[in-house]
Amino acid sequence: MPKIHKDHKFFDFSDYGRMPAIFMATVIKNTNITPIHVTIGFGIIGVLSAYAIYLETFAIAAVGLILKSIVDAMDGELARIKMTPSYSGRYLDSIFDSLLNLLFIFVIAIVTNQAFSIAVLSYVCIQFQGTLYNYYYVILRHNSVGGDTTSQIFEMEPPKAFPIESQKSVNILFKTFKILYLPFDSLMYALDSKASKSKRFPNWFMTMISLYGLGFQLMLMAILLVLGMINLILPFFIYYTALTIPFLLLRKLALK
Repeated sequence: MPKIHKDHKFFDFSDYGRMPAIFMATVIKNTNITPIHVTIGFGIIGVLSAYAIYLETFAIAAVGLILKSIVDAMDGELARIKMTPSYSGRYLDSIFDSLLNLLFIFVIAIVTNQAFSIAVLSYVCIQFQGTLYNYYYVILRHNSVGGDTTSQIFEMEPPKAFPIESQKSVNILFKTFKILYLPFDSLMYALDSKASKSKRFPNWFMTMISLYGLGFQLMLMAILLVLGMINLILPFFIYYTALTIPFLLLRKLALK
């Protein structure tokens, strides 16, 4: 099952890892490797990348961030190829993304000797940027015939587990997911509660907001690391949040 119908596909700046992810998922589809194993793998890659930042081996860290993005896309592709959708896998993936973002930000703050408050604000900004992108993307997927609906627009209760997973695991992971993401989801919903009732978002709009996708965020971080501009990473993502204003206004005023 594709994430969205082929007629609704758009150029996604954050999805550069999709093709290598599909290739690698195809290579291992007949093995005992599961999507959960892949999710754990990108978690390990993320931790090692953070450690490389701490050691100030920035080129290695940058490669790790890009590799993390590729493997991050691979678990979902493997689940689709094996036709084994899983709420546990989706929630674990999202939990790892949030915690790794937090780890990256605070390691950068330590290395650059930047204030704790700046690190917290940068993390909040990064998470909200990703929430804006995911909010509109999930709406597009739900409005796309045959699209992947494993992700919900606004989640308050744990979903019924698929036959391949336990309801207990889904419930535990959902509660953790909710703690990490509900504040951002609630804010986004408050800012644009009528988005799901609008006409299908045009491809150019989705391409624009893909600048806030996690993959593109990590690419920007990797570029700044390679350029030796690690001191700019935290303030950059704070100021980068300013794009949310024109994006929201554009959706609410021009794309009703």
